[in-house]
Formats: sequence, C-alpha cells, structure tokens
Amino acid sequence: MTSRPVLCAVDISNKNRDHDVLRTAKRMADLDSAQLDVITVVPDFGMSVVGGFFEEHHHEKAVEEARRLMNELVEEVLGAEANKNVRHIVATGNAYEEILNAANKAGTGLIVIGAHKPDFTDYLLGPNAARVVRHSNCSVFVVR
Repeated sequence: MTSRPVLCAVDISNKNRDHDVLRTAKRMADLDSAQLDVITVVPDFGMSVVGGFFEEHHHEKAVEEARRLMNELVEEVLGAEANKNVRHIVATGNAYEEILNAANKAGTGLIVIGAHKPDFTDYLLGPNAARVVRHSNCSVFVVR
C-alpha cells in the first residue's frame, strides 16, 4: 500500500515565516516515503467588488508570482533536489477552503500548517489553521 500525500500549507506573503512548517512537512513525508505537496492560496479579487480596481490580468500575474515565490521558498528551505519531487499547488480563493479542497482531491493523509501570528504571543491558532483543523477529513499537524 502506498502512503498518502502530505500537504504543507505556506503563506508566501511572508517568506521567512513558514521555514519550520516546510521542514516539518518534509520530515513527516519522509517518514512514510510519502509525496510532499506544498500549497499557497492567492485571494480571488476578481469575484469581489474590489476586483474592478485591478488590471484585467492581475489575477494571472498574482498566480504566476505566487508560483515563483513558492518555488524559491521550497528550494531555499529543502534544497533544489528535494524541490524537484514536490508538487507545487497555487490555488485561488479562501485559504482554508482551498487547502481542504486540495487535500481531498489528492487523498492527503496529513496536512501540515503553521499557527503563528508574529504580533500576538497569546494567539492560539490563526483563523485559517483553526478552520482546517476543525473541518479536515485527515489528520492535521500544527507547527507553532
């Protein structure tokens, strides 16, 4: 029986924040020789009232930039060789919904997500991490 993938959720808007999350996800995937998937979510400005204020191709540029930044992050933290085997996912929409959708589609066995708010030392879980924990069909490992 093959191992189910590990999905690591990262926020590429703060590049240094998710290094430990990514390293932890890699270790967890390696324990079972599982596929490591890394996801970041870009907001969908096009569907909102705010969308009218952006250029026509803003969303495509945002997705392209997110993909580039995520690739750089994974390569920097895990190395170029490991990065070749990582499935990179750039989703659009609400972060926790897209993380759960990606996990369900891939048959993910474990989601690894960070629960850090740098300005709030007593903040338990960010809203996206808390929702992922509550609504996930698989195990969730929260990195503090």
